[in-house]
Amino acid sequence: MYEYEGLNNVLYTVLYGAAAMAAIIVGLYLLLRRHNAIAPEISSPKLLRWWAAAFLFATAASHVWWTILGTVWLVDDRLVRNIINLTLDRLTFMPLMMVMLLRMLQDRKRKIWPIIVALIPLVGIAVWGIANHDDRAETAIEYYMRFVCICFIIYYVYALWQYNRWLHDNFADLQHKEVWQSLVFIACILFVYGAYTWWFFAGMTSEFLAQVNTFIIIGFILWRVETLQKLETYEEDIEIQGDAETITLANEDSKATAYLPDSIGKLLKERCEDTQLYLQHELTLQQLSLAIGTNRTYLGAYFAQQGITYNAYINRLRVEHFVRLYNEEKDSSQPVTAKTIAQQSGFRSYTTFSLAFKNFMGTTVAEWMKNV
Repeated sequence: MYEYEGLNNVLYTVLYGAAAMAAIIVGLYLLLRRHNAIAPEISSPKLLRWWAAAFLFATAASHVWWTILGTVWLVDDRLVRNIINLTLDRLTFMPLMMVMLLRMLQDRKRKIWPIIVALIPLVGIAVWGIANHDDRAETAIEYYMRFVCICFIIYYVYALWQYNRWLHDNFADLQHKEVWQSLVFIACILFVYGAYTWWFFAGMTSEFLAQVNTFIIIGFILWRVETLQKLETYEEDIEIQGDAETITLANEDSKATAYLPDSIGKLLKERCEDTQLYLQHELTLQQLSLAIGTNRTYLGAYFAQQGITYNAYINRLRVEHFVRLYNEEKDSSQPVTAKTIAQQSGFRSYTTFSLAFKNFMGTTVAEWMKNV
């Protein structure tokens, strides 16, 4: 955002222009580059890269129109200038930010049309304010957007809860990292908004804080997109061909051949349990399916057939590995710490390990170690 008075401050003008340029450069990078530079081994969701680029372009465009309307057009009509700028901001990077946040949750394709519908009244408020030159329109825009943002945050918290459950059922050790990072991004956005609206940020202080935080947001988006592993699951059409030993997936995007349940169990024993693949941190359902030579949808169906989840299967193997390591360390009279052995057993988070241990062993880690 921009205030006309900022032109008198050279440092602010440079910072303002640099923020817009950084948003354009990072947006072009996300849009044009096919592979990650920060984490080359990770395949990021393509749609998330596009939406993130669109959000960054909108951020840069916001800098442009606040400057043009403040120095070239409507210089002397502050009210109309602010109504137009606020409306443009709320109709561009605000919905793009919401869509981008939803695209970070990969458990389902959530509809975005409610966001568009919710922002339509802003146009009516803006037209009314400009036509009547009524300063109440500026206040109405702010209060309405606060209402929309509160509704979105409530929904997003609920969506995060659903996402956390989906991660718990399909991916080991990922749920905590995935969820809190999305909340951090919301906090950064709210800080920018607060820098312009809260009374204890006055004058150029709010402008400087907002531009500095813009750099933080740009950096966070770049890092988040580059390090977010593509986790989407999709439903394939499964065609069973008579008494064939294999099941071929009709989806052309997948060339894998999914084995029958008995073969799945055997492959898991040979290629996951015997090789101790489960010790790999952040092992995903997709990675496991590739390792055993099947498809992630069919592997997920196999776990459902067995009455367990992917996460439960991996954590059970890790807990059993922990028990074996603990007994070996205890018998060798070596110093034993549960946290170290848990990490060696594939658990990145000790909290996740504690919950998994109690779930499978029926007792806490401390009680079990004491009894042993």
